[in-house]
Amino acid sequence: MTRKLWLLLALATSPVLGQTLPDMGDLNAADAMANLESATGGSMSSLLQGQLGLTEDQADGSIGSLLSLAGEKLSAGDFDKFAGMIPGADKYLESAKSLGAVTDPLKSLADLNQSLAALGISPETIEKFVPMVTDYLGKLGGDDAKALLAQFLG
Repeated sequence: MTRKLWLLLALATSPVLGQTLPDMGDLNAADAMANLESATGGSMSSLLQGQLGLTEDQADGSIGSLLSLAGEKLSAGDFDKFAGMIPGADKYLESAKSLGAVTDPLKSLADLNQSLAALGISPETIEKFVPMVTDYLGKLGGDDAKALLAQFLG
C-alpha cells in the first residue's frame, strides 16, 4: 500500500503527467491511471479540455454523446462495463441531453459527429476526438476497453 501511495503522490506533484512511468512491480498501468485520476481529480473531461481546447460543456457533452452511442450499440451488460470505466458517466449523459447534443438515439459514428458539431466543436477537432478518447480509455481499461470501443466505433 505504501508503494501505491508514494506513486500517487509522485504523480500528483509531477509537472508532466503524460510521461511514461518506470516499472513499479505489481502496480499495472491501468491501476496507476485509475488511482491517479481518483487522487488528482483528473478526468477524461479535463484531458479533452486541455488537449483539444474544448470548453467544460463541450467536453462533458462530447463524453455524454459517446456514452449515448455506446448505449445504443452495446448490450446492457457491456454498456454497464463501459460506463463503469468513466467516472461520472451519468453526469456526462445528462449533460449531452441538456446541452442539446443528444436529442435522438445515436446509432452511428456519423450521428456522434453530428452530436459533437451541435456542441460547437469544429470538424478538425471532431477528427481528433475519437482517437484521443480511444487512447485514454484503452490505457485506463486495457484490452476490455479496447474491445468494447471496437464494438461501437469500429
